[in-house]
Amino acid sequence: MWQMPSETAKHTRTWMAFPREGYTLGSTATAKEAGYAAWTEVAHAIVPFEPVSMVVDPSEISRARRVLDSSIELIEAPLDEFWMRDIGPTFVVDRDRPGALGAVDWIFNGWGAPAWADWQKSAHIARLIGEHLGAEILSSPLVAEGGGLHVDGTGTVLLTETVQLDPRRNPYADRSRVEAEMERTIGATQAIWLSRGLTRDYDELGTNGHVDMVATFAAPDRVLLHAQENSEHPDWEVSRLLRRELQEAFDVMGRSVEITDLPAPSTLHDSVNFVDWSYVNHLVVNDGVIACGFGEAHADARAREILSDAYPGRQVVTVDARELFIRGGGIHCITQQQPAV
Repeated sequence: MWQMPSETAKHTRTWMAFPREGYTLGSTATAKEAGYAAWTEVAHAIVPFEPVSMVVDPSEISRARRVLDSSIELIEAPLDEFWMRDIGPTFVVDRDRPGALGAVDWIFNGWGAPAWADWQKSAHIARLIGEHLGAEILSSPLVAEGGGLHVDGTGTVLLTETVQLDPRRNPYADRSRVEAEMERTIGATQAIWLSRGLTRDYDELGTNGHVDMVATFAAPDRVLLHAQENSEHPDWEVSRLLRRELQEAFDVMGRSVEITDLPAPSTLHDSVNFVDWSYVNHLVVNDGVIACGFGEAHADARAREILSDAYPGRQVVTVDARELFIRGGGIHCITQQQPAV
């Protein structure tokens, strides 16, 4: 049976995709350079912990070779979007066949086929990576993204209704169909459904409520939850709603799970709208955690302290994620772990 391991399980490597010219990267020279730098900084933060493989569009291969550490493997392939968590495969292992690696190839349509998104090239990346690795490809009829699910490694998956049941993604799906496909592909026998994601995630560049912005399993008995502490922000009520939904779900299951708040930074707005800055959107790597930073010394330090406690024995490294978030995501969104088999 295929199962997606917890992110805390041993990794072989982390996968990323290098930015390329287009709407997401930005239209000005300053914006473009900031985007390239943000992706590069995350990759270089991961390298001390585990290998990094980077998919690079042919138009960007020279730049990638120039700015990236020489240890990073480059795989040249056509790209348009470069959020690896969503365009890449979700890796699974077969508990009954040691050494077997699977790559779930979800259908990717640019987070619901919005008018601004170019996604047709990146829709092939999951299969390309799987074939590159010699993994078994698990083709799915579900339109889904890796940022739309989090697992505990023992059969439970966190999902949001506004992503999985989005009519722009899966117009004919219901909970039971989604749950059946999650069991077939990633071995999830229990699903916890949250009603929504963060407010900013419903704006133009949003994903319509990815769960990796709001909650994650640090362990099967511990969930980290985004907590907006300022009642002037609309996510003040959202985070309380999600806490209630999580607690009710675990109560129904009869599970004792600690829900730990990860408080949001104090910044409420950027030049566009209320921010969705979230420390939940971190990446767990071998012996480390790559955490989002937002230029707030106190808040960033508090997040590192909570993450250090949640992931004992791992070094927490903060990388400024503001240039990622202004483009619609964070560190978890641009990375995808490949589990060891």
